[in-house]
Amino acid sequence: MELETLFVIGMFLTFGALLMTGYPVAWVLGGTAVIWTLIGTVAVENFGANLWFDYASSMGLVPERIWGIVGSETLVALPMFIFMGIMLDQSGVAERLMNSMVKLFGNVRGGFAVTVIVIGVLLAATTGIIGASVVLLGMLSLPVMMENKYDKGFAVGTACATGTLGILIPPSIMLVLMADRLAVPEASVGDLFMGAFLPGLLLGVMYVGYAMIRPLLQPKVAPVPDGLEKVSWAVVWEVAKAVLPTAALILGVLGSIFAGIATPTEASGVGALGALVLALAARRLNLKVLNDSMQQTTRTAAFIFAIFLGATAFSVVLRGLGGDRVIEEALLGLPFGPYGVVLTILFAVFLLGFFLDWVEITLIILPLVAPVVQHLGFDLVWFTILFAMCLQTSFLTPPVGFALFYIKGVAPPEIKVTDIYKGVVPFIIIQLVALAIVFLVPQIATWLPSVAYN
Repeated sequence: MELETLFVIGMFLTFGALLMTGYPVAWVLGGTAVIWTLIGTVAVENFGANLWFDYASSMGLVPERIWGIVGSETLVALPMFIFMGIMLDQSGVAERLMNSMVKLFGNVRGGFAVTVIVIGVLLAATTGIIGASVVLLGMLSLPVMMENKYDKGFAVGTACATGTLGILIPPSIMLVLMADRLAVPEASVGDLFMGAFLPGLLLGVMYVGYAMIRPLLQPKVAPVPDGLEKVSWAVVWEVAKAVLPTAALILGVLGSIFAGIATPTEASGVGALGALVLALAARRLNLKVLNDSMQQTTRTAAFIFAIFLGATAFSVVLRGLGGDRVIEEALLGLPFGPYGVVLTILFAVFLLGFFLDWVEITLIILPLVAPVVQHLGFDLVWFTILFAMCLQTSFLTPPVGFALFYIKGVAPPEIKVTDIYKGVVPFIIIQLVALAIVFLVPQIATWLPSVAYN
């Protein structure tokens, strides 16, 4: 085994070991980069190691890379979309949707679950903040479903999984980060937003199908509630009034991007302003709400950017040690053919999602494997959407599935951790089936971007 291969493996093992200590991921990434910069420098200068490595071409590049991150126009959209999501939660849109849609779908078996999914899809198209979506859906839906004797696992799994749709359906902060890391015109933010739109809707439709079919097969999972008023035009009009503000915000953000009127960065400003207007119209906007929203935005953005800086140092040193070449040779040397290489990458990402957050996987793994996939002749938008769909499962897979922790924090006391785990398993399977469909039918991800530019 060559020396650079040993060093690359050692760097990943060091990262994994330090991660188990409980230190913040940003510090672990940066610390690993510093440690292996010292090891590489000493090995070359003092032991004459056969390694093309020096400080200037590795850690010495970090300040320049950080300046590039700070000056990136693409990443300006990140805090704006975060602010839009947080402010939208404050506007009370989700509560109004829940109260009105329960009257529309409540009389159907599994209707409360369908309501949660529909609201989750609408929220996903206006915010990419998974924690906020999961918590909000859990708080609004679980007490109602428990009161109507829904199965605990079915109820909590629906709320938990639906809340993760925002990581895929645009405007998604994950797609913004992916576009920035790829840094190629073939996979811009606009391309990824359009590419993810249909797969995201496909996943939402599959969730709805599960929420309607399972109660038909197992009636005890979701009994038909008593005492709800029959659907009338008044109820339909009430739902329309609740949906209209959210639809207008979605049209303002995604419509302006898809129509070519605004860049994603400009559209993020439109979305932030629109969320402010909705909060003002709902009489929820005051100085305290504004201050809290801005503080939450700052904390969330700072958390992501801190990991960004640590991952930048990590990736620069990894490449200095020959990581790009080692990974490319390992992937191209697999005896599975081009599609087998893609499946191997996705399987590895799925396993990594059990232990790492999506941010680290996006910032470290994606830039390493994307050039290999592009070299094999695959559409980069298609592969990136598959990568994103695979990462979505990381929110539901223990032990680091953050959505599981979010939902447990707001779930009624009678819902146990085992109920949550059992409840999300069917949705993980649905996500993997949707992933397989997009893998087999690439046009689901590539058609909309191709139409937009042709």
